Amino acid sequence: MAGEKKDVIRPTDAEAIRLAKSLLRASRYGALAVLEPGTGAPFASRVATATDLDGSPLILVSTLSTHTGGLMADPRCSLLLGEPGKGDPLAHPRVTLACLAERLDRESDDGKRARRRYLNRHPKAALYADFGDFSFFRLRPERASLNGGFGKAYALEASDLLTRSPATEGLAVAEQGALNHMNADHRDAIALYADHFARAKGDGDWIMTGIDADGIDVACGDDSRRVFFPQPLESAADLRKALVSMAAEARAAREIR
Repeated sequence: MAGEKKDVIRPTDAEAIRLAKSLLRASRYGALAVLEPGTGAPFASRVATATDLDGSPLILVSTLSTHTGGLMADPRCSLLLGEPGKGDPLAHPRVTLACLAERLDRESDDGKRARRRYLNRHPKAALYADFGDFSFFRLRPERASLNGGFGKAYALEASDLLTRSPATEGLAVAEQGALNHMNADHRDAIALYADHFARAKGDGDWIMTGIDADGIDVACGDDSRRVFFPQPLESAADLRKALVSMAAEARAAREIR
């Protein structure tokens, strides 16, 4: 019909969900927007990010910062994730999450897990993570806007972004031991995951920084990548089998190149 406004939002599909989850899990930094205390005006700043087991972003911020005061006065915030690459920065994928911020008690199970997962992603933050003026916040996504590049806009719900799995409880206990074991004894396998599944170019000293029911996070210096399991884990006991199978697939692929 003439004059009818065209809907630019595409139907959400599995590819869009995977891209959004990849941006969420692989990002190490983002732009956090809060409402400035006193004025109510938008205030944006850069923060380092990690994720909880379910995919909720985690940040470590000082109470001396304006954005922390904003979160404590009004938990509504948004987080933009996705780094520009070569060429036009607007041609690269990014996702904006609308969230509610939750300050975590350091001594709670959630607080201890947040600290552990955040420091696995940002080990240098151990220098100040325990300072009295620093706190961990979990940003609970309520919805998201995904821009996968020109003409690729999607509206996502929290259920599209978060990982809900019966394996999560077991992984909360088993994850750190598995990370320590893989990083100490199986760096060759981690490099295979990065090369085959994450399409990392060239050799690198890759480590594993996170495990959840959907997949693993690997990093080499500032390069962070997401690797999904072929199927989400049903229990923590499925982890070893999945990692062994993926390493065999990646090794076989390398041998026939």
